[in-house]
Amino acid sequence: MSPHPAHPVDPADLPDGPICVGFSGGLDSTVLLHALSRLPEARALGLRAVHVHHGLQTQADAWAVHCEQACRVWDVPVAVRLVSVAPGGEGPEAAARAARREAFAAELHPGESLALAHHRDDQAETVLMRALRGAGPDGLSAMAVSVPFAAGRLWRPLLALPRAALLAHARQHDLVWIEDPSNADTALDRNFLRRQVMPLLRERWPHADAALARVGALAAESVELLEEGDAQAIAQVAGAEPTCLSRPALLALPRARRARVLRRWVASLGLPPLPGNGVARIESELLQAPPDADACFQWHGANVRAWRGLLHAGPVQAPLPTDWQVAWDGRHALPLPGGGELALQVDAGAQRFDPPLTVGARRGGERIHLPGRAHGHALKQVLQDLGVPPWRRERLPLAWDRDGTLLAAGDVAYSARFDAWLRERGGRLRWQPTGVPVDRAERAPAHPAREDHAGRPID
Repeated sequence: MSPHPAHPVDPADLPDGPICVGFSGGLDSTVLLHALSRLPEARALGLRAVHVHHGLQTQADAWAVHCEQACRVWDVPVAVRLVSVAPGGEGPEAAARAARREAFAAELHPGESLALAHHRDDQAETVLMRALRGAGPDGLSAMAVSVPFAAGRLWRPLLALPRAALLAHARQHDLVWIEDPSNADTALDRNFLRRQVMPLLRERWPHADAALARVGALAAESVELLEEGDAQAIAQVAGAEPTCLSRPALLALPRARRARVLRRWVASLGLPPLPGNGVARIESELLQAPPDADACFQWHGANVRAWRGLLHAGPVQAPLPTDWQVAWDGRHALPLPGGGELALQVDAGAQRFDPPLTVGARRGGERIHLPGRAHGHALKQVLQDLGVPPWRRERLPLAWDRDGTLLAAGDVAYSARFDAWLRERGGRLRWQPTGVPVDRAERAPAHPAREDHAGRPID
């Protein structure tokens, strides 16, 4: 049942928990907040608003005051969040959206729904814009009514309504809203579509908005089916760590499925989306690279690398500084330059080394005496045999005793003496590199690489 314009939100569609409305003060969010404030069911769940103050317009302070006054009249608690919009390569629209999204994510309470006032016209514009950018089914599926977001959910209760219905509600209730002058700037893509392209389309096809929104809905149904196959394919190509995929298994997939798997894998790691040429670059430069190559594709602070039979993905990281060296007693986790940490875990007793160990970066030429071996080994060869990728070796913290004897290389290799010390205490060393999931350490053997120095993977 479609809600009547006088009641844009059907009480039956309310979420299970509290509601936080993203309130800009414009027509759309004004109608949404006003409509929810008139529903006793919404108030009973817990209703509040948040206004994101971008500071991009000279009237920004006045807009914040307007939103506070409206919420006071409607008896809705409101929070004003001031954000800085950092200029980015994707333009001011994208930068403002990113700042707004971060503010909303930080504001949302566990189990709360962030209500946004996107409507059918917005949906149509989004579908058309993404089509013009060459998007596939995932992009064309555009906006969903409800999706997980931050600590709760993102909820768009007005998505089935045209903007005309919102305008009718506003006029019926004599609502006052803000008109952002930047909405008239047709140099911005969305404004150009909204003010010049969509009116022209409606002249020829009056139901253009509904048709484009329908395209989005059909694309979403297709994506739902595709994602089932994606999940199965990812399970087939997964490596020992979430950050790794098998190159031979990827090459065995159909090309179209492989492209979807790569995008989904990158997204699952919290990395920036692959650029338009990302999949093609990975196909040509990484999947076909020789086993001994260290091929890399980098974008927006992230990279995918090919090494041996795997693809590895993660944030771009600098090597540990060669002059970095600290004393560490193991009582607290040791932060590493550039992120990550080294921690001592024991079953009982004080977590400390007495005297403290010296922890620093590799400099080359180190040797380690492994358990069960009569002679020492070059650390470089040990790491190669264990399958530690070159870029991870560059961030591997080493630990020496006061005599300069190498005791451990992260949690990858222990000396015989250090291994015995840990076993006596039921302990282990845990190296957590930035960008490697925490459960990596939980899946690692209790004493990695002790009796297994034979070229096997780390995990």
